[in-house]
Amino acid sequence: MSPLTGPPHWTLYVDGSCLGNQNVDAQTPASWGLVVVVGDSGLGKGSGELHHEAAGPVLTDPEWDGYIGAEVGSNNTAELSGFAAALRWLLMEGGEDAAEIRADSTYAGNLASGAWKAKANRALVAHVQALWDEVAALRPLSWSHVKAHRGHRWNERADHLAARHMQGELPEPLTFWKPGQR
Repeated sequence: MSPLTGPPHWTLYVDGSCLGNQNVDAQTPASWGLVVVVGDSGLGKGSGELHHEAAGPVLTDPEWDGYIGAEVGSNNTAELSGFAAALRWLLMEGGEDAAEIRADSTYAGNLASGAWKAKANRALVAHVQALWDEVAALRPLSWSHVKAHRGHRWNERADHLAARHMQGELPEPLTFWKPGQR
């Protein structure tokens, strides 16, 4: 985890959600959430303006389009899948502007950035690390930790998107949504 010099142009918040998260298998529902913000200072409860948001499932079947190596649906594979979604977004958007990914999972952040070596989820981690390397070759890139469930506007929104997607529900529109609402 290395801070960027100057404020990043893009700040991407990622989070994961899993039903149960114990005794997980390939059929365990899990999803990720992504919130892209412009002008976030990284301080306080979340500044800046929403630019993009998305959510999706953890794909565990190698036959499915978009499969990136997750063997089970779990909170960890959801967090890593969120990093993958953020990195894919950065490959398609934002030119060469600096970017910071913020997550409440030190596990996912340290694995994605290559600071830690994978002991589990190796294929998924290898895919995410390859995406990280590809994005880092194009722009300044870092990640930082944000405390979970502490009322941070954008981290809570990413959590909301992941949880609602995992439950098969649409998210509340941003205009009606209140931080901390799952």
